[in-house]
Amino acid sequence: MSESAEHRAASSPPSADDGESPHSPGRATLPEVLLLASVFVIAACGLVYELAAGALASYLLGDSVLQFSTIIGAYLFAMGLGSWLSRYIERQLIAHFLRLELLVGVIGGLMPAALFTAHSLLPPSQVAGFRVLLYGLVLLVGTLVGLEIPLVMRILKRHFRHRYGLKDLVSQVLTFDYLGALLVAVAFPLLLVPNLGLVRTGLFFGLLNVAIAIWALWLFRPELRAWRSHALGCAASVAVLTAGMIGADRLSTWAEDRFYGEQIVFKESSDYQRIVVTQGAAGTRLFLNGNLQFHSRDEYRYHEALVHPAMAAQGAPRNVLVMGGGDGMAVREILRYPSVERVTLVELDPHMTRLFSTMPLLRQLNKDALLSPKLTIVNTDAFGWLETNDQTYDVIVIDFPDPSNFALGKLYTASFYKMVDQHLSASGYAVIQATSPLVAPRAFWTVVNTVESVGLTATPYHAHVPSFGEWGYVLASRRPWSMPRQLPPGLRFLSLDGMPALLNFPLDMARPEGLEVNRLSNQALVHEFEREWGKQH
Repeated sequence: MSESAEHRAASSPPSADDGESPHSPGRATLPEVLLLASVFVIAACGLVYELAAGALASYLLGDSVLQFSTIIGAYLFAMGLGSWLSRYIERQLIAHFLRLELLVGVIGGLMPAALFTAHSLLPPSQVAGFRVLLYGLVLLVGTLVGLEIPLVMRILKRHFRHRYGLKDLVSQVLTFDYLGALLVAVAFPLLLVPNLGLVRTGLFFGLLNVAIAIWALWLFRPELRAWRSHALGCAASVAVLTAGMIGADRLSTWAEDRFYGEQIVFKESSDYQRIVVTQGAAGTRLFLNGNLQFHSRDEYRYHEALVHPAMAAQGAPRNVLVMGGGDGMAVREILRYPSVERVTLVELDPHMTRLFSTMPLLRQLNKDALLSPKLTIVNTDAFGWLETNDQTYDVIVIDFPDPSNFALGKLYTASFYKMVDQHLSASGYAVIQATSPLVAPRAFWTVVNTVESVGLTATPYHAHVPSFGEWGYVLASRRPWSMPRQLPPGLRFLSLDGMPALLNFPLDMARPEGLEVNRLSNQALVHEFEREWGKQH
């Protein structure tokens, strides 16, 4: 069919097939099947680009709930815009569809690599510039993806009008569209990212989009003008994306080396987070989703301050629970007490406990604490585990990441601390890491306020950790905390003489007024944390 004939077909009056009349019987032809199959691939590719952008935003900007919500909202808006714009494409549908697949494949496929590179090159002060690039690419790719399905439907209608009424056409296309989205939604976290990584996943699905363009080039070659130009565009797109696949590891390594500033000795994406371990002249550092968790040169300050005020005050703890702390550093400090008989470590991510119990460099830091016969490791969600567990503990150490999103914020709520209270022995103590009282005083004191709201006595204190600055902790118990009479030998930071200073809060860390209780229904702590830490960027 020539372009003029195609245009005449487009402008001819609608036939009965455009309504609800039955279509002609018969088996689907190979071109028809392939065109419907392309809808499946198009939907899969479009969702991958959306998920990749959300995952990258979470890794690089933090707060996965906020990032995924805004990325998905912007992407869906752009798809709607693309669908609306498709009305203005009236001629050369095949040619436009082919060019569109090449654009989606190249831009969408390269998007993760481009964002990684930009984040590495831009200084931290230019986070706003990175956000502009991120959402600009999301809107561009979303608009292009939104153009695809309307064009496919019109091509099917034009070339197979003897088979399809409107209801059959919409039903067929949307069925394949949703099936493709379902497959990728399951495969993305379970297969694609763990095995290919984000950069290669984007490039692989970019190649799938280009494969659709190549298929359209072959199937509709009699109808295409400038066939050679289209073929050259396909070849160039394949070359660019293939080169990206070959250099993906090198690009990822370069980008992360620039971001972390030291040699990366381990990196892995688990189902829950991006784990990176670096080694430099000053020591070893652990990062989760780009956020520093400890530096080997001063982690002893953090962990001694976290563990010993509770353990030593209890007197002779026998049964101890640790929630979070999959690096084993808190367990290392707990095992200094001869009275300890059992330690239970509840850590969500099995990759963390496996890494810190097998990698020699990290085993040296935690002194093989995760291999102790006294230790039981449970890899599950701490909130759900507490709900079903009925044991009581002499000491509970709560070492979760900061409440930077709602998933973590639930572990700092009144509901959670009520369960902690139920699992404490009569003479027991719980201790909570509670962010910086200097940088985020409202967030810190909100934790104190929430502990007190469930009837526990809260004893706030702080310690200076050079890698983090002033850091805060909260002791929770049914009886007032009293100064311990002795500490285990071999400590490098904490001493009996120095402990009273930890309880003294100067004016710039004093308790503010008007604080809420952090509840599941309001997540007040997450909002306080975002406001205060956001000022630092």
